[in-house]
Amino acid sequence: MVNGQIQKAKTLQARILSGTIVLLSGSGLTTAINLAYNMAVARFLGPTGFGHATVVYTLLTLISAITLSFQIVTAKVVAQQETQKGKSAAYRDLHRAAWGCGIVVALLLFVFQKGIAGYLHLPGSDLVALLAIGAAFYVPLGSRRGYIQGAYGFRRLATNLVLEGVVRFGGSLTLILLGFGVRGVIAANAAAVAVAYFAAASKLAAPAPNPVHFMRAVREVLQGIVFFAGQVLINNCDIVLVKHFFESREAGLYAAIAMVGRVIFAFSSAVVNTMFPIVAGTSDEERKNTKVISTSLLLVLGIGSVLALALRVTPAVVWTVFFGSGFELDGKFGFPYLLALYAITTVIYSLSVVIITYEMSYKIANTSWVQLAFSGVLILGLCRYHSSLQQVILVQLILMSVLFVLVAIPFLIDLIVRSKNNLPRENYQSVRVMRHVSEDEVISEFLRTDFHSPVFADYRETLREIVINPNLDDARENAKRRALFFLRHRSLWNEIPQETEWYEVEVRKSCLHQIKVFPRAQWRKIARGNFSILEVAERLQTMQKESQGPFLDKIASISKSLTQRSNDMGAVILIGLNENEPLTILDGNHRFVSAVLATPDQMESLRFLCGMSPRMTECCWYKTNPATLFRYGKNLLRHIVRNPGKELARVLQSFG
Repeated sequence: MVNGQIQKAKTLQARILSGTIVLLSGSGLTTAINLAYNMAVARFLGPTGFGHATVVYTLLTLISAITLSFQIVTAKVVAQQETQKGKSAAYRDLHRAAWGCGIVVALLLFVFQKGIAGYLHLPGSDLVALLAIGAAFYVPLGSRRGYIQGAYGFRRLATNLVLEGVVRFGGSLTLILLGFGVRGVIAANAAAVAVAYFAAASKLAAPAPNPVHFMRAVREVLQGIVFFAGQVLINNCDIVLVKHFFESREAGLYAAIAMVGRVIFAFSSAVVNTMFPIVAGTSDEERKNTKVISTSLLLVLGIGSVLALALRVTPAVVWTVFFGSGFELDGKFGFPYLLALYAITTVIYSLSVVIITYEMSYKIANTSWVQLAFSGVLILGLCRYHSSLQQVILVQLILMSVLFVLVAIPFLIDLIVRSKNNLPRENYQSVRVMRHVSEDEVISEFLRTDFHSPVFADYRETLREIVINPNLDDARENAKRRALFFLRHRSLWNEIPQETEWYEVEVRKSCLHQIKVFPRAQWRKIARGNFSILEVAERLQTMQKESQGPFLDKIASISKSLTQRSNDMGAVILIGLNENEPLTILDGNHRFVSAVLATPDQMESLRFLCGMSPRMTECCWYKTNPATLFRYGKNLLRHIVRNPGKELARVLQSFG
């Protein structure tokens, strides 16, 4: 089994490497075209005109937060579908949503074109209007490229990127020569996006129901927007702010410097765009090998370091030849120094992006919010410190270094915890799945065994019947039980992934070593860091011989009750990734441990319900680490204003 995992990791590495080579080739050609485009525009328009064209194009890049969100979400959900019909159905709904967003963005640009043009000191608001046309196509272009990416069509994706660059370069040069100047450049950019959109059309399978849960799709899109909003702001806010704070010539010089950073980031994106759908389409077991993430990090570090070194040693005269005499920068901190400094900043940030997107490929990554927060800090920092172009870059270098540390530390902790706590896969025995059950049945069982709690004292007389003798086919009863259950357990239940599927399972004696007790207060003292139910039962057995107390008496009493097969003790509720992975007791610690203490055969007296989700590692009850605890804290704050008592009252009033 171990050899098989190593082989899978090697295969995964090979796929990432081969896909990266294809996208690097396409990115290299696209980058060369974009360099030629920038140099031609810079030479023909000069620093001032080049600054105007660059800052307007930067607005389109800012909009790419939405475009890339749809691309990455589409790539992820398409990669996770096993059938062509499933891939097509998932894509269709996301593509329609992307068109809706694209139209909204275009309308907003039209409405606010004068205000935007005034803030950026543009020669006319019609430049923003031309940009709006391109923006309408730009957002749905993301979903089309995402479908290609999710289907591992890296060659076709690279070709589409090259096509967009060719149309942009050729169209801009033609329109400049025809005398349209900056307006011609912006029109060519809009046309390039439209051409790339129509060229990215794919042949889809026959219509079928969308296999992606609506709420899951919303969460994925929100995650993508948060991530790319932060990324786009970090990559482009400096250009916008420099254009605002500096003279036009200096802004044009900085635009040329930042262009090189974009080249490095484009190469890094080739690695990320290959890694993301491949990792998204693999199992959790395959992702556990650190070689997968280390391969991507080393590729980005190697590519970026080589380019940064090359920029540092390139003579300043070379850049004057390429861009023109207007792009000379005298003094100690000339073009080579600033280019190399900007390149190093981009490399450090690119490493952060690799880590964040790796986590995003298989779960909702909280580090996306950290990045978004840092984009705000970066804007504030640049507004405060911008005395020179060098200072602008140094502010970014410091903040990107801090960002890398903050996203890397939780990731490393997660890897350490995973390697420390996970038993070898071959030791696990599958629990037997017996039947699918509804979430309403799980809540009903949970509530029935917990109805003795003082929290429910005021409702025992009026609601006892629907708790003790539930009718799961009655929607009104289900709504009442759920509202009643949330009086005590809302914060617990909010951590369970929404798409969790519930089953009744059979837990055999051979499965016990992969069961962990729920880490409540008294169980933490007993477990002493090892929550395996066998270890906990062994410690309790020792304690029973040496001492007595209410807790031990309760365990002994339950053990005795289990011998009476007619006594319904209620279902023990488990959670996990799937039937082959470790499981954690969500409710029923006392009953399960009592059964193990009496004799493992007494487990036949218990029923087991198990919730399974590939995203269960995000739940702090299943896997406790800084990332899951942060998610728990965030959910607590989000629901702090909700009053479960009032909500229950409203439900009871609504249903009589």
